[in-house]
Amino acid sequence: MGFFSLFTKEIAMDLGTANTVIIHNDKVVVDEPSIVAIERRSGKILAVGKRAQMMHGKTHENIKTIRPLRDGVIADFQAAEYMMREMIKMIPGRNTFLPQSLRMVICIPSGITEVEERAVKDSAEQAGAKDVRLIHEPMAAAIGIGIDVMEPTGNMIIDIGGGTSEIAVIALGGIVTNESIRIAGDDFNADIEEYMKKQHNINIGERTAERIKIEVGAAITELDNPPPDYAVHGRDMLTGIPKEIMVNYSEIAHCLDKSISKIETAVIHALEMTPPELSADIYRTGIYLAGGGGLLRGLDKRLHNKTKLPVHVAEDPLRAVARGTGIALKNFEKFTFLIK
Repeated sequence: MGFFSLFTKEIAMDLGTANTVIIHNDKVVVDEPSIVAIERRSGKILAVGKRAQMMHGKTHENIKTIRPLRDGVIADFQAAEYMMREMIKMIPGRNTFLPQSLRMVICIPSGITEVEERAVKDSAEQAGAKDVRLIHEPMAAAIGIGIDVMEPTGNMIIDIGGGTSEIAVIALGGIVTNESIRIAGDDFNADIEEYMKKQHNINIGERTAERIKIEVGAAITELDNPPPDYAVHGRDMLTGIPKEIMVNYSEIAHCLDKSISKIETAVIHALEMTPPELSADIYRTGIYLAGGGGLLRGLDKRLHNKTKLPVHVAEDPLRAVARGTGIALKNFEKFTFLIK
């Protein structure tokens, strides 16, 4: 704990559109889907995280599931507060939590407005935090990847999450240029749902689309190590009867092409806005990919073909932002770029 009081509990939170990760004492202690299930009549919280995710798309009229974040920002303030409070309760050793004040570092998209920023802080405070600092996602990703962000060397980070894609050039503890676009993993899921309707006359839910993305998602139509075809179950739009169809990575690459092209355009724009000296650094260091989108097969190759720059996928890209947020927590006073 260093110089921090024994009466202060410190946690780092990657509050994502798709998943929320909490780090405490340098360990990931909570990793849950960002979703809550509530009873409509009473407003009572029935489940949070994985249990709520299992209910998603399967509820009756008295239960509804809510994803409190949309496009990387809080869309439902009360649900966000409930979710944060319940996830904080999931931290092991919760009994010692009650007498302690809570200090938090939370990461946010770089393109967030002041109002959206305030909503994150307010939700954290309502959930019990006494001292809250914020960190921009690309900065957290860079720290989590292992980059020394205080150095006068330019590094480009692409963090593709559930709600936003963050493209930033970082040097000297600051974001020099950044593009934050609301095209990311959720849009890939929506593309897949739409494609299955149009191409295969089959209705699938969000969870099934996510599964397809994980099993056969790709950014290019020719992979060196292609995944096996995947069996998809959904409802036939003509007969209304459940059916199974097989899909392959190549057709998913086609259906994701438009969304990935928008991310490519944002990457090129960020490169165009980068000062020449930092461009020279990026030519040497390349581009770092983080976030769940970094796991999309062939995305590194596609970005390399587009930019002619080396593209490195972060180790465990899903947790790079959370790791960086945890390191920022340990440097609470030192890192001047943390937002109060």
